[in-house]
Amino acid sequence: MDLSTSSALVTGANRGFGRALAAELLSRGATVYAGARNPDHVDLPGAKPIALDITDPASVAAAAEAIGDVNLLINNAGSSTGADLLAADLDDIRLEMDTHYFGTLSVVRGFAPKIAAGGGGAILNILSGLSWVSFPELGAYSAAKSAEWSLTNALRLQLADQGIRVSALHVGYMDTDMVRSVDAEKSDPADIARIAVDGIAAGAYEILADSAARRAQAALAGGVSVLYPQLP
Repeated sequence: MDLSTSSALVTGANRGFGRALAAELLSRGATVYAGARNPDHVDLPGAKPIALDITDPASVAAAAEAIGDVNLLINNAGSSTGADLLAADLDDIRLEMDTHYFGTLSVVRGFAPKIAAGGGGAILNILSGLSWVSFPELGAYSAAKSAEWSLTNALRLQLADQGIRVSALHVGYMDTDMVRSVDAEKSDPADIARIAVDGIAAGAYEILADSAARRAQAALAGGVSVLYPQLP
């Protein structure tokens, strides 16, 4: 994919990894629409701020109407409530699913027809190593990311005939506000953004951005005993 002639929408682009993705695309010559619930918070020179709350269908429809032709959609906007599946408020658990699953699906439904009408392009969903392995303290987030992974696989098959390549980025912890309280090794978002955009340019279906994602994928083949060795 020639990114220098691409027109891209990045959701959740006002900070963190979304901002790093938008900056990387701009550095390669792409036109970038930076989606954010409050577009006034987008401070990236060269980006075109656009109001977008992915959990609000009316907001998604308005953004699709406002934006011109796009051939690249990056579904980055996310949430992390830290909700425990057994003890947390159900509203927090629903928020994770509304954001990562229904929100991502809503944006794809809104923009895939525009990408197809323009001759095709690409969609990248930002997933996680936690799409493949779950921790109790992040049970709701992991469940939502697993659902988004399944959604990605289904859309990949459905949209291929329309000239749209659907990719997924799997990554461990990045040094962003979302995981500022986590004491673990974290990647630089700018480094992961370069890996992600390289993957888009190469047409990769699945982009494993770090060792944590690669370990999680490899553990799947070992079954429950490998994924969760702490079980009796």
